[in-house]
Amino acid sequence: MEKHKPVGNDSELILYIDGASRGNPGQAGAGISIRDPRGERVVEVSRYLGHRTNNEAEYEALLMGLKEAKQIGANILRIYTDSELIEKQVKGIYRVKEIRLKRLYQKVLKLMGEFSRVEIEAIPREENKEADLLANRAIERRLFSETKKRRESKRAG
Repeated sequence: MEKHKPVGNDSELILYIDGASRGNPGQAGAGISIRDPRGERVVEVSRYLGHRTNNEAEYEALLMGLKEAKQIGANILRIYTDSELIEKQVKGIYRVKEIRLKRLYQKVLKLMGEFSRVEIEAIPREENKEADLLANRAIERRLFSETKKRRESKRAG
């Protein structure tokens, strides 16, 4: 995780988010990349989430990004996701039916209300490669760690 100094209160930040799940549901990760308006990296986070669906991982990434942006002092936020479902649900175009997603969705709306302005837009997967890489890297780190523990356990036994 990389951190930089806080930004000003009327500062606009750009947040790229992605969630990934192997198996859907399965091992999941979230990745976020926060940039300033010039495109300079401010924060990036890659986090393992445990057992989640892909949509849950997408919402977890969004929550993670909102919290990080708020923590560093952003007041205006532009969010980019490759999940059209997340974009349409957050904008109120699609209803959120699944109960676990509903809980995450409500948390997202509450956090979004803490910013003076938030925009969310779905973009092609190719334009979200950095967040995708971060989400998948979190899963890879976990899988590598589990494999390493199993090997060590076999050698010891």
